Amino acid sequence: MQDNKGLQLRRCVKWQAEFSIFLLFVLSTVTGQIRYSIPEEMRPGLFVGDVAKDLGLDVKRLVSGRARLVIDDSRQYVELNRNKGHLVVKERIDREQLCGQKSPCSFGLEILLENPLEFFSITIEIQDINDHAPVFSKKEIILEIGESTPIGTIFLLDTATDPDVGLNSLQSYSLKPTDNFALKQHSRSDGSKYAEMVLQSVLDREKQSEHSLILTAIDGGDPPRSGTVKIVIAVLDANDNAPIFAETMYKASVAENAVKGMLIIKVSASDADEGYNGNVTYSFTHIGEDATHLFQINAATGDITLTGNLDYETVQQYELNLQAKDPWGLTGASKLVIDVVDVNDNSPVITMTSFSGKIQEDSPPGTVVALISVQDLDSGKNGQVRLSLEQNSPFTIKQSPRKYYTLVTDAPLDREKVSSFNLTLVALDEGTPSLFSKRTISLDITDINDNAPAFSQREYKTYILENNSPGVSLLALQAADPDAGQNARIAYYLIDTDVNGSPVSSYFSVNADNGIVHAVRSFDYEQIKVFKIHVRAQDGGSPPLGSNASVIINVQDQNDNAPQVLYPVQSGASVVAEIVPRSADVGYLVTKVVAVDVDSGQNAWLSYKLQKATDRALFEVGLQNGEIRTVRQVTDKDALKQRLTVVVEDNGQPSRSATVNVNVAVADSFPEMLSEFTDFTHKEYNNNLTFYLVLALAA
Repeated sequence: MQDNKGLQLRRCVKWQAEFSIFLLFVLSTVTGQIRYSIPEEMRPGLFVGDVAKDLGLDVKRLVSGRARLVIDDSRQYVELNRNKGHLVVKERIDREQLCGQKSPCSFGLEILLENPLEFFSITIEIQDINDHAPVFSKKEIILEIGESTPIGTIFLLDTATDPDVGLNSLQSYSLKPTDNFALKQHSRSDGSKYAEMVLQSVLDREKQSEHSLILTAIDGGDPPRSGTVKIVIAVLDANDNAPIFAETMYKASVAENAVKGMLIIKVSASDADEGYNGNVTYSFTHIGEDATHLFQINAATGDITLTGNLDYETVQQYELNLQAKDPWGLTGASKLVIDVVDVNDNSPVITMTSFSGKIQEDSPPGTVVALISVQDLDSGKNGQVRLSLEQNSPFTIKQSPRKYYTLVTDAPLDREKVSSFNLTLVALDEGTPSLFSKRTISLDITDINDNAPAFSQREYKTYILENNSPGVSLLALQAADPDAGQNARIAYYLIDTDVNGSPVSSYFSVNADNGIVHAVRSFDYEQIKVFKIHVRAQDGGSPPLGSNASVIINVQDQNDNAPQVLYPVQSGASVVAEIVPRSADVGYLVTKVVAVDVDSGQNAWLSYKLQKATDRALFEVGLQNGEIRTVRQVTDKDALKQRLTVVVEDNGQPSRSATVNVNVAVADSFPEMLSEFTDFTHKEYNNNLTFYLVLALAA
């Protein structure tokens, strides 16, 4: 038997080299279909098909797209060699285990590619090899047949089973010897074969009380396989009539959710014999393992009841052989076909075949977010499913081939408005009542650099006292960027400009991380009173985005300059004297002390005081204007030579001051004054520079 199996494998491997490949390209941006046909029992590693060539794909695309197989079944019979683009056997495939008696036998899978998302459907058909011989459920069949059994009586024989299909399945029976019995072969509606033994010559118990026959079941493989069972016939004494069923075939329909103990149908058979010979008992014959625990027949009444749980998704129809038997062994045969009716007892199952959980906010409408598989084991309308989204969102569901759906974008996305979505998928079948299932997925919107940093205001103002320390902070600028991550990381820069011919960086600096503006040097109000600089906030995106803001820095004055006396001019070479005639009245204007302070504000407000005088009772100084006037009438007793010291003081904190000496001569004429004060020089208004300074100050 092993040799036959090896021969079958070798022949099928040879056949595999000649198998045809049917390639169907569906004109779609994401799908394609190919079909391969291979024999069962191939060794792992054997070649199935060149998917790269058959799909028209470059092998590099398989590698870059991280090609992988998506298989509905829990077992993976084949695997993909991405480097070669070949589909090879991964695990030995037993067609009978995979599909049972179903033919053709195939399974589907998808090849999934990423970046962009593409998937291709592949169907692999498994061809049967003759690796099973027909087998009878019993080693020996014992029949009791009355000697008066008429010629032509039919005896239903045990059916052999062969899990192979097609020509490799059970094809015929043979019976030896055929002295008293002939063999008739029949086919059921599903194509299976069964045999009946027909009495073709009268039995005589007195001549031979027991007959021994060999029933052989033969399949159609090359070479064929066979199985045998021994039939022992015990010849009984006369019983002329066999039971006859009321119908040659019974039919019944049962819902798959029917409860145990339910009466399915009542069968009946009659026997023309009288008395004991006419008693009939009912039984199943040749019942399959799948039906053994599901149905029971009452031997006395013929009531057939349900004893197990039906499942339409597993088996849709049962075919039971019925037998009515009298006490002497005569039998009648009939058949019961039970159709299982589907009910909507399976909810749809949602599977995320491919889903990364994130998508960029600049993805255009129609971008595929996820590939979703929805399966419902029910049939007809009960298995027809609609997939939808429970809430309104910028996403929609589109249907693809083979019960697949794609989740795609339906509107523009904006992470700054909504950074993530919790989407609830709802799968609803069309059964009555309908069943549904839900699955919630989380989808994050990843950021792109679509927002520039923005300052809270376009222009900032700040103040700093002159004579500041280098490095002192002036103010902190702050910009906001609604993007995330590196796209929201802001750096601050000083825009290059010139201040009085020098780069602005020689006056100010900006901390790139926190936007704090620092003074690089000490400022002098008397030199520059106002600065206007420009700062740029730039994010870390690619390409980076930024915005500018202006900063106006006002330098505030400090009292760092003392008043300067412009008049009278103090000269070491000569002394200027003011002349007061002896006839001067009270309030006579002797002269005016003129001073300036380069500071500003109250630091430049000047006051004048008389600090010392030869005769304090004769002169006074105007506090605000610096005018020196006589307080009383000049008399002959007043000294000719008068010396006044005037203090000029500003209003700063602390205040600064300057002093000036004023010489006054009390005389009626210039010669008189010269006779006493030879070291004094009278002022020359027209030629002295001081005159012009006073005039300019007055203007």
